[in-house]
Parts: sequence; structure tokens; C-alpha cells
Amino acid sequence: MSEIKVPEMGESIVEGTISKWHVKAGDSVNVGDVLAELETDKVNIEISAEQAGVIEQLLRGEGETVAVGETIGQIGSGSGAAPAQPMSPSSDPAAAPAPVAPASTPAAPLASAEPTTVAAPVAAPAASDANAAVFSATPAARKLARERGIDLTQVQAQDPMGRIRQEDIQAHNTASKAPVAAPSAQAAPAPAVEPGKPAERRKMSRRRITIAKRLVEAQQTAAMLTTFNEVDMTAILEVRKRRKDAFKEKHDIGLGFMSFFTKAVIGALKAYPLLNAEIQGDEILVKQYYDIGIAVSAKEGLVVPVVREADRLSFAQIEKQIADLAGKARANTLALNDLQGGTFTITNGGVFGSLLSTPILNAPQVGILGMHKIQIRPVAIDDVRMENRPMMYIALSYDHRIVDGAEAVRFLVTVKQLLEDPESLLLEG
Repeated sequence: MSEIKVPEMGESIVEGTISKWHVKAGDSVNVGDVLAELETDKVNIEISAEQAGVIEQLLRGEGETVAVGETIGQIGSGSGAAPAQPMSPSSDPAAAPAPVAPASTPAAPLASAEPTTVAAPVAAPAASDANAAVFSATPAARKLARERGIDLTQVQAQDPMGRIRQEDIQAHNTASKAPVAAPSAQAAPAPAVEPGKPAERRKMSRRRITIAKRLVEAQQTAAMLTTFNEVDMTAILEVRKRRKDAFKEKHDIGLGFMSFFTKAVIGALKAYPLLNAEIQGDEILVKQYYDIGIAVSAKEGLVVPVVREADRLSFAQIEKQIADLAGKARANTLALNDLQGGTFTITNGGVFGSLLSTPILNAPQVGILGMHKIQIRPVAIDDVRMENRPMMYIALSYDHRIVDGAEAVRFLVTVKQLLEDPESLLLEG
């Protein structure tokens, strides 16, 4: 028999959520078959069969949080003609609590098959109910109960099978606090939705929860400010118009804006290296390499894959890497190495029509450049002439703890100058 275990997923990832089972008890599988999808804070992982056989049982359900190395199912030998029955205390001596509860006090039935290692040793017959409650609670529910000091035997499960989940712990916690509320606070809060009004409640994905947490942390930790400028995109548009066909034919990739902006950012980072640093305790770590993060909007939320050593890449190489990483992000096939690190980030809200925004830092980085929509606007060429020009607002958010305002403004002006003179990117980028 083989155990289905949660694989190692990188140093920073210790748990995940089972988003989907591709098999059920009784299914026959071959080596390499995808058994389940695991959603983590950064990427989604497929768990594959390491042995051919029949799925005997699944120990964890979809939506449950599981830890690295935890056994979530079992594969045995057989033809798969009929589903294997879940283990029960009566059929597995190791799972039976000892000593046995008296006949006059029957133990609560097990709601689902759980690994025997999670059951705490029972010291007295009266603990049989507690033992059953532990078995019937999901790992996430047990963790929440420990954190809030809640006795699982006092929690009422809403699941028809008696499974105690996080929602039951939260409901029990709320109900237990209600009787001790002060008389002055007895007025019921206004409902989130007015009765009779249409609404839909959706569970946040792990990635969305992590994104929310990191963005709030960035705002609470860094002294974040944003400075703005505008770029006349005339020269870049002319270069792309003249060169796009030959570029595409030679390199088999389109000449987009991101390669120009990546090169301009690198040139500015070389001139103002504190924007390519991070704070570690009471020290500043100034990085002398340029791994540029490119924000990509994917189905599960924003991700920031990294173009490594972008200063050593040509325009075509940058465009190809960005296209490859964006494709992986949308197909949900990014590897951890694609997301780790990064010294500075570029985000382009212009693809969605944004005219102006204040991007939030991608901690621990101390700088992020925001691109926006190109819009034709009248611009004063000199004291007499006005012309309609393709203009783009750009924004630099920075950590004021180590980057002074004057330095941030000069950085953004340098980016502007390099973009308005694309030939200079060959020298400075």
C-alpha cells in the first residue's frame, strides 16, 4: 500500500488547500496520474500517483488545509471493481481508543476516516466523546479551536455527516460571547445584506487571502509615497512602427512596450541604486543585479513573475521571457522559482484602461513603477506651438524610509528621459 502525501513545495510554503480531487475511492490509477490539485499561497501544485493501484480511501476533502508531508489518501493493490470501505475503529485496532467507554455511554460515531496519528491518548473512559470530536473535526477547525481555547465536544456541527468545520468553530465562538455582552451593546448589528436583496457569498482563495495580507502588510510596514510624471511616447511609437515587422520576422515575437520600460528602469536603477535595495533590520541591502518583476493579472489574482538578470538581456529576450511568464501565469503553471526574488517591479494598469494609479509596493522591494494608458493630449511644444501627443502618466511608489523624495523624483525623471529618447536605452539600459 502507498500513501498519498503532500509534497515539499519550497522553503516558504508549509501548507496548502486541496482545491480538487481528480479521483475517488475505488478508482484505478497508474504511476504519474494526477490525483489532486493543491492550492498554495503562490502556485498550484499537482499531486501525482507514485504507485499504480486502486484508491483505497481519501483522508482529506476538497477545501481542507493540509500540511507538507501529511498523508491525505491511500493507494492499494486491486482491480478497482468496488470502492474500498473507509477504515473504522472496529476494523483497525490502532485506531480504537483505550480504554473502551462503558456500554452505558456509547461513543459518538466517526464522521469520516482520519489518520490515527491525530488522536490524542485517552486517559479515562469519559474522554471518548472528546476523542470522537477530535476525529470529526477538520485540521483547520482543530487549529482554530486550539487558538481560541474551544472544547470541540461543545461545538455543534452543521455538516449532515457530523463533520466539524471552521465555520462551526466561528459560530460557536460568536454564540458563546453573546451572553456576556454588556447590556448597552445588545442592539443587533445591521445585517450585511438587506432581507430580500440578491447577494452571493464567495470563499476567498488562498492566493487572494495571501495577496490581501501582503498588500496590507506593505502599507502598514513601509513609509510609502508615490510621485508622478508623464512620458511623451511619440519616439517609442515611431520606433515600433518602423521596426515591428522586421523585429517580429527576426525574433518571432512582437516588439511591445515592456522591453522599453524594463530597459529604462534598469538604467534608472543604476543611477539611483537605493531603489534596487531592501531593508534588513537596521541595514540596507543594495542589490547589484537586476531581477525585474512584471505584474501579471491571472484568474486567481495578481502574480509577479521575475525576469532574471534583465540587464543582460536584449529587447527580444525580454519580450520572450515576459510572454512566456504571462502565459504560465494564465495557465496556472508558474513554478516557485518564477516568483521568488525580484529587486524591482513594473505593473501596467494601462492594459485595463487605467489613466492614473498609485501602485502598492511588492515587499520587501522598495520601489514599483506603474504604467498607464496612452492617451492623445494637447501638449505645449514651445511658447507658441501646441501639438497632440501620445502621453502616458507614470507613477513611482517608493519606501521613504530609505529613499528620499528628491531621489525618487530624479529616478522617475530618468525613466522619462530614457523613454523619450529610445536610442539612449542601448547605452544606459
